[in-house]
Amino acid sequence: MSKMTSKDYIAREDKFGAHNYHPLPVVLERGEGIYMWDVEGKRYFDFLSAYSAVNQGHCHPKIVKALVDQAQKLTLTSRAFYNDVLGEYEEYITKYFGYDKVLPMNTGAEADETALKLCRKWAYNKKGIKDDQAKIIVCDGNFHGRTITIVSMSNDPDSYAGYGPFTPGFVRIPYNDLAALERELADPNVAGFLLEPIQGEAGVFVPDEGYLKKAYDLCKKKNVLFIADEVQTGIARTGKLLACDHEGVRPDILILGKAVSGGVIPVSAVLADDEIMLTIKPGEHGSTFGGFPLAGRVAMAALEVIKEEKLAENAEKMGKIFREEMSNVKSDMIELVRGKGLLNAIVIRNKPGKTAWDVCMAMAEKGVLAKPTHGNIIRFAPPLVIKEAELREAIGLIKEAFKQFE
Repeated sequence: MSKMTSKDYIAREDKFGAHNYHPLPVVLERGEGIYMWDVEGKRYFDFLSAYSAVNQGHCHPKIVKALVDQAQKLTLTSRAFYNDVLGEYEEYITKYFGYDKVLPMNTGAEADETALKLCRKWAYNKKGIKDDQAKIIVCDGNFHGRTITIVSMSNDPDSYAGYGPFTPGFVRIPYNDLAALERELADPNVAGFLLEPIQGEAGVFVPDEGYLKKAYDLCKKKNVLFIADEVQTGIARTGKLLACDHEGVRPDILILGKAVSGGVIPVSAVLADDEIMLTIKPGEHGSTFGGFPLAGRVAMAALEVIKEEKLAENAEKMGKIFREEMSNVKSDMIELVRGKGLLNAIVIRNKPGKTAWDVCMAMAEKGVLAKPTHGNIIRFAPPLVIKEAELREAIGLIKEAFKQFE
């Protein structure tokens, strides 16, 4: 039988899989560090990092070893019983981020749902809001996942259109708008404010300096929970362990996912102190796989790598180089370069035959993989293990791709 080509793999996915994604036509079969290889053997710089899940680089040996060692011993018990890994992991991650308790889940969307449930439970049990009256403030441009409740908060038709009726209880305000937040906080039924410290899916929208701290202070004045979705921005991506750390903000509820496992298996976590976390009692929330032994071992290894290899510091340094270099590119296609650490974006002036998609296709030809978001924005987020010489080589290829459109 002849070897399958990229076209064959793409055709098979198209025939047997749901059409809920529109990938770049590249078929990958191997990854190591900052690189991936397609089925024809071509090497690429990975500048997406699986939407920041692979911060530690592809197939990091320490993380893979933790996975394999535990997989040969015990993979899943469910939470019907105790196991010898979960407590160790819970102690490790709570001390790592400085919270009393963790509620382990699997995906970012599940972690967001967990945070919403915690916020509402706290509102009724602690704040004294009447049953079914709690409101949670969210932001325009948000992306917290794909569940019915989460798309109920969205103002992006691609996320919500055709999925109603929607879950009530959410109030949407403009992102980066403190006056709007203050107005809504006047309502005594507001229980929480959920936001991304930097809006990743919206195109790496970085709020004004001081916004997070001022928003946090406004919430504190009104006894409202400040809930940070750091699924994409957390775990060293923006040049600090958490994006909230840039302004010294400690969220009341912290939502983590993606790079918690270094991209090896789905692991997410919700962290909070006892007053919030212990409002949920046995039988009221959970997941068969949440906190399974494999997850604990992998997450501890993944979080150790972040500190051992000083990846936050590297992200800060490399991000400055990337933004400086790309800001100096003379191209009528580049409208804006923005970001923090190694979470960056270039806003493209789309013209016929000169779109963000076209640029991404040209970059793939040159050997750099990135993906457009919202039609005219390209997100650039390589694994945080990238070295300066590698970054500069990749920047050179990105610049060559842009030159093709002059």
